[in-house]
Amino acid sequence: MRGNRTGVLARRGPAGRPAAEGAEGTLVLVAHGTRSAPGQATLATLADRVRRARPGHRVELGYLEISAPSLAGVLARVPGPVVVVPLLLAGGYHVHVDLPAVVAGTRPDALVAGRLGPHPLITSVLARRLAAAGLRSTDAVVLGAAGSSDPAALADVRAAARLLSVRLARPVTAAFASAGTPSVPDALERLRSGPAPRVVVASYLLAPGFFQDRLESAGADLVSGPLGAEDDLAALAWHRYDEAAATIGRGGQEAAPRLAREPLRTARASGG
Repeated sequence: MRGNRTGVLARRGPAGRPAAEGAEGTLVLVAHGTRSAPGQATLATLADRVRRARPGHRVELGYLEISAPSLAGVLARVPGPVVVVPLLLAGGYHVHVDLPAVVAGTRPDALVAGRLGPHPLITSVLARRLAAAGLRSTDAVVLGAAGSSDPAALADVRAAARLLSVRLARPVTAAFASAGTPSVPDALERLRSGPAPRVVVASYLLAPGFFQDRLESAGADLVSGPLGAEDDLAALAWHRYDEAAATIGRGGQEAAPRLAREPLRTARASGG
């Protein structure tokens, strides 16, 4: 996977952002994919919010599997320079294996941005979702994520739990609906033996679907809705786009592939 020097992605408009007349290239959002119709609708709405955030830019949405259109199909048809922004909250197989393989096989000139999380903008959305669900000051909180067999992906979720803990001024336990320990049921059981009268799960998922259903059936007193189509997430997608585009002029062809593997060095150092 090699970055593209030939476009005009490096040209900047006001506030250092790429100028927005549409010539800079295409932002391709890529999600995992879901069989849930509400989940697909949520991701499509998020893509619309990303488009509205910078009028004039071309924004496309593709999927790694299950849903259509496929990322490979989107990459094959979009013109000009391309920046791929993963709508993924943590690292793991999809970030490190699936996505690079698709890009290398269909659009090796594309830049690949860092995954979305962890980031304070996501923390803000989590806090709002919890407040809307009815979080109380006495509740114990679990951050419920899908999970992964990749230790680095689990570390991303635990970093997100630490950010949320600071925001809520209380401990937050990271737990997982599939691979990873503790499982959500185990975390709930452990916290029920403590002093909190209720245990609440903050959903660390983008959209409704299989894993949201698992969180809601785990036995918590309250489960917040998924992150959903939020303006903060649209802003974060453009932030990741800008990070990738900025590698042009800093040896972008060699720097760009590392974005998919090492975005947390910047995130942990700067809080984003």
